[in-house]
Amino acid sequence: MLDVALTIVRDEGADRLTLGHLAARAGISKPVAYDHFGTRSKLLIELYKSIDQTQAAALQAALTTGERSIEETIAALASAYIHCYADTTGEWHAIGAALAGSEEKEAVYQELLDGYVQLFAAVLKPHIDLQQAELERRCIGLIGAGEALSGAMVRGNCGEPEAAETFASLIRGGLRESLSCRSNGEA
Repeated sequence: MLDVALTIVRDEGADRLTLGHLAARAGISKPVAYDHFGTRSKLLIELYKSIDQTQAAALQAALTTGERSIEETIAALASAYIHCYADTTGEWHAIGAALAGSEEKEAVYQELLDGYVQLFAAVLKPHIDLQQAELERRCIGLIGAGEALSGAMVRGNCGEPEAAETFASLIRGGLRESLSCRSNGEA
């Protein structure tokens, strides 16, 4: 059902995604859709989580394969993060907008962002001479920048390569003074 829901969002927009419309498009009865999701908000939350899980897995796979220098790590991190948004062709933002103001969405969104903070910190830690708490705070800021750049890209204000390079530059700048301690002059 989530695949059909994603198709509806892609083809018709998030506003058209209702439990009744999902049931009709999936060839199931309305009660089945309502029994499974309960409400439209819960359907949107599950779809939001599903898209994120797919993108987080792709991001983690891109970042945890092979050894990289700090520059290669930063480039891979920025590129993979921005590509996750490009790969969803705007569905992530459309579903997020449809859930705007939902307390449940805010809790889920924060949980997802916390996961990205941990992933960023784990990928950067081997190259950074910062205490874990400080590294995580910086990753929070960097992810905020990545979110803003991704949104700009989705709105057509820049392309994926420009967004990724800008994000990489911000990562370097946000970590510059702590890079040289462990990277032997790679920064």
